[in-house]
Amino acid sequence: MSGYLKRSWETFPMDRIKRVDRPTTKINEDEIKRVRERESGFSKAAAGDYGPRLEKEFRRFVPKHPISGSIAWMRDNMMPFRDGKIAPKTAPIPDDPSAVARHIKETAYFLRADAVGVCKLPPYAVYSHKFSFKNMAAGEAPIELDHKYAVAVLIDQDERTNQAFSGSDWISNSMSMMSYAVSGFVAITLAEYIRRLGYSAKAHYAPYYDIVVPPVLLWAGLGEMSRMGDTVMHPFMGPRFKAAVVTTDLPMEPDKPIDFGLQDFCATCKKCARECPSGAISDGEKVMFNGYEKWPLDKQKCSTMRVGNQHGSGCGTCIKVCPWSKLYTPFHRAVNWTMRHVPQARRFGILGDDLMGYGKPDYRNKWWFDLEDENGDGILTIPKSKEN
Repeated sequence: MSGYLKRSWETFPMDRIKRVDRPTTKINEDEIKRVRERESGFSKAAAGDYGPRLEKEFRRFVPKHPISGSIAWMRDNMMPFRDGKIAPKTAPIPDDPSAVARHIKETAYFLRADAVGVCKLPPYAVYSHKFSFKNMAAGEAPIELDHKYAVAVLIDQDERTNQAFSGSDWISNSMSMMSYAVSGFVAITLAEYIRRLGYSAKAHYAPYYDIVVPPVLLWAGLGEMSRMGDTVMHPFMGPRFKAAVVTTDLPMEPDKPIDFGLQDFCATCKKCARECPSGAISDGEKVMFNGYEKWPLDKQKCSTMRVGNQHGSGCGTCIKVCPWSKLYTPFHRAVNWTMRHVPQARRFGILGDDLMGYGKPDYRNKWWFDLEDENGDGILTIPKSKEN
């Protein structure tokens, strides 16, 4: 057993990443107000705040491609299992928060997570009110969640597909949906396991979140805030993931936040802002917003592109072009180490990323069919944008 516990058990070498006491983003916790889920870009599009075209497109922008529609169907059918019955008696597990945290993270990796972190759940990370995408007429319901801990689970969106797509073509939403659904499966299973141990636990995954995810990822040591607005960047996957969270009252030792030099890197790089097809990502300085110092994002422009894209399904251009979104090869591991440890080399690394053509699609690796359910009737056709 002792040999097993000494093995290299995480997907990526997170033990080599610098740990700090607080996230590298300035956070004034006393100034943060809980937000309504209704304020998110997708919620606004669904509710018609961005106009009737986007309100209509929201209903079809995921299922209009058959792969993303298939995954979303499975994702939605898992939703009833987010919460459940708690065992009547706690299991005889070690009374050691460190050992329990290690065990829970190991369980998540066993379930095929790509990265896992634990933190105390910040009260401000809980939405104040829930918005129903399925039944908007029902209005908003207040959210009460008193769990003390959170387990964050990341699922890679698949770098090989990331190499082949343009950033906003027909596979884009499928990459997101795959990660959402798989992270949901891991979180639902993990929450059920914790309940069988005798502790309360609830799974949160898109679009069934009761929490705001970025602060959980920051405190759980899974990334730093990036230039992409609220997007948290992992040191080895970059922004190429989607996250689910399990909130629970199972006592665990929290992980510490990390610092891999991203604030300095993003201040210089600006590649995502340059390549964003909607112009939603700022190339300017950080601003203070609801207690956070961060780069601003125009969520209306971003949501309009992702929901209303007529030449593909969704958009992940910022993920595609980000220099941190690379295969975990020996060459890229060496570059990654340099970017994390040698600030003077970052500018040259950014230039090299452009010179080597990263961020452009390699269609030799394309594996999917460009198909569209244009009218929502289940009849698939070649998209009009591809006919010529």
